[in-house]
Amino acid sequence: MTETRLGTPTGQRRCDGSPLGPPAGQRRCEGSPLGPPTEQRRCEGSPLDANAFLASEPIGKLLLKFSIPCVLSMLVSALYNIVDQIFIGWSIGYLGNAATNIVFPFTLIALAAGILIGDGSAALFSLSLGSGDRETSHTCVGNGIVLSIIAGIILTVIGFLFTGKLLKLFGVTEASYGYAWDYMRIILMGIPFYVFSSGMNAPIRADGSPGYAMFTMVLGAVLNLILDPVAIFALGMGVKGAAIATIIGQIASCIMTAAYFFKPKAFKFRRESFKLNRLVSTKICQLGISSLIIQLAIVIIMTVANNMIGIYGPLSKYGADIPLSVVGIVMKVFGIAIAFIVGIAVGGQPIIGYNYGAGNYKRVYATLRRVVAANAAVGLAAMLIFEFCPHVIVRIFGSESDLYNEFAYLCFRIFLGGILLCCMQKTGSIFLQAIGKPIESTLLSLSRDVVFLVPAAIIMAVNFGVTGMLWAAPIADVLAFIFTVILIARELKLIKLLEAK
Repeated sequence: MTETRLGTPTGQRRCDGSPLGPPAGQRRCEGSPLGPPTEQRRCEGSPLDANAFLASEPIGKLLLKFSIPCVLSMLVSALYNIVDQIFIGWSIGYLGNAATNIVFPFTLIALAAGILIGDGSAALFSLSLGSGDRETSHTCVGNGIVLSIIAGIILTVIGFLFTGKLLKLFGVTEASYGYAWDYMRIILMGIPFYVFSSGMNAPIRADGSPGYAMFTMVLGAVLNLILDPVAIFALGMGVKGAAIATIIGQIASCIMTAAYFFKPKAFKFRRESFKLNRLVSTKICQLGISSLIIQLAIVIIMTVANNMIGIYGPLSKYGADIPLSVVGIVMKVFGIAIAFIVGIAVGGQPIIGYNYGAGNYKRVYATLRRVVAANAAVGLAAMLIFEFCPHVIVRIFGSESDLYNEFAYLCFRIFLGGILLCCMQKTGSIFLQAIGKPIESTLLSLSRDVVFLVPAAIIMAVNFGVTGMLWAAPIADVLAFIFTVILIARELKLIKLLEAK
């Protein structure tokens, strides 16, 4: 198979491969008449662009159409582990929650692999449609499907081969080791299904079916919610029952996700769609790298935090297992807030990517403004809840001692105190991804969670113990927000130059 030309905003080509003219995106194809963006034509009289509505319909309506299902899908992914933790907290207690916290980083790695491929495929798909590159559209989705299957299998094999070592890496304690082992060995069997369904959800949304994408994720979550209490309480299976309920939901989501690709909207698969193309696969990974880093950064944060807790927790009045359980809960609640933020931003990705590829920069600006405003509102609401109502959230996960509650309240108020700034940083990273800027998006993703937060967590833990470590997050939020403003301002200036040309 010959290499497919990738459609990019600066390198769009005519049907015969010659360079395009002005960035407005209106081009003839063998003398065919030009029309407005909603009437762009394919080569040789082929059907109209199925996604041309992204260039014409009201932005508010489009954003609601794509963001609401995307938010719900992201929430479902975040709720998988939270549902387990709630029921385990009420049946086993904080040791069971500590165990699920230990396994959580590995499930995040699986999610990261899925969305690396899925978000990259979706971003390339949207850019390809916007620039009129019909060949890349089906190839990038087909390659994404193959890559997600391979990634799921590899992660499962690694998990089974190194279960004990991974648990120790993630900071397991002697008291929680047995629960963590039982939970992880079962969860591993669902990893291939989880990677495929969570990753390939994004191309379904980009293909103009956000409602179907939402349904596939909600189906799995509902099954998990129903089966969790049955397996944990009625059958008395404890953490094993929670893990079994989880993988049943993941399998159901995977089946429905795969079913969609038998009849997609804007493209048709060919045999060569599923033959890995080096150029397309590389571009998918480049465009999805910031989504990968967002998830892997949480893995790194939790791994560092768990190990710092293991070292300095016993030196405090809280011990090691209480902070280990609380930090896991806080990170998962944080994931709920981020699900809203990322869901809204990713919901705007097809609109931004398509119009950027077509040269409709005014719609790019308008979409970005709406996404920023919505995420600022979400971040402010989350900050107020975490600061003034942490007790409401803590009680959801079971009734524990006063000492446990004391540390939990501190963790919510301090560690998540800068979440509004964090929301802006995540929004900026996904915007850069949507306009095909993988390097800048990656740098922005790395800034908060790796460059600033991890060193700050280590320094604060060494000098001020487990409570001091909590201040690392707001410090990182402030520094990353400053970097976000600088980087996004630079990119918007470059877009203005493109618009002027």
